[in-house]
Amino acid sequence: MWKPFEPGSSPIDWCEGNYSISPSIAEFMNTLSNALFVLLPPVLMHLFRDYGRFVNPGIHVIWFLLMVVGISSAYFHATLSLVGQLLDELTILWVYMAGVCMFFPRRFFPSVCQNSRKIFSLYTTLVTVIATVLAMFHPAVNAFALMTLSIPASVCLVLELKRTKSQRVYRLGLRCGAILLLAITCWLNDRLFCDTWLNLNFPYLHALWHLFIFIASYTATVLFAYFSVKEERPHQTPMLKYWPRDDFELGIPYVTIKSYIKIDHNTHI
Repeated sequence: MWKPFEPGSSPIDWCEGNYSISPSIAEFMNTLSNALFVLLPPVLMHLFRDYGRFVNPGIHVIWFLLMVVGISSAYFHATLSLVGQLLDELTILWVYMAGVCMFFPRRFFPSVCQNSRKIFSLYTTLVTVIATVLAMFHPAVNAFALMTLSIPASVCLVLELKRTKSQRVYRLGLRCGAILLLAITCWLNDRLFCDTWLNLNFPYLHALWHLFIFIASYTATVLFAYFSVKEERPHQTPMLKYWPRDDFELGIPYVTIKSYIKIDHNTHI
């Protein structure tokens, strides 16, 4: 029963040489590159404090799950164990599920959901539980299956960008799409053309995948958080900003809320 915990028990082995840098870490660069998943979410929790307070505190669940993804991925690449692989892949599945439950546009809900986000979330969670069980029986195909999740997310992002009137939001969307394509390119090259990159003495494309997919994931979350307010909370105005300087659009994007409240003239504040 302990075999899945043993180092090297996973059928997946990435291009980076095992134990070539550290005698105790199987894939050193692939492990280290998950640091961004752990370091940046606390900053995002702070930047989204107004969003969590006035719109949806569930946004912090996504930031927390991204940290879990980073820790799980680091454990997998450090040990190449089957348990590490499953933790890595299943946490990705659940952070995707959380984003769908929170941000999927209500206008696309199937009729069975009765336009209720609660019912939609229950169905989504049920599908995710079933997918989790199936993933445990066929772990070898999980990585490729998870890659397909980027397709509906990308389509939804494109549709939302077409509706936006904010050029700042549109530019961020274009950057998000470009980084996602770059991330997928790194993943596919590392998986399918490892020999070529070994000959070039650069077996670290999967480490780059970690960096690019984190940037694309949190940027997409920022965009969908913005779109969600625009569609479902017309009395509130989302504002896309950047940290540490708002005029530097290559900084860390976040969404804050500007509320317009009608005040009765007889009301004293």
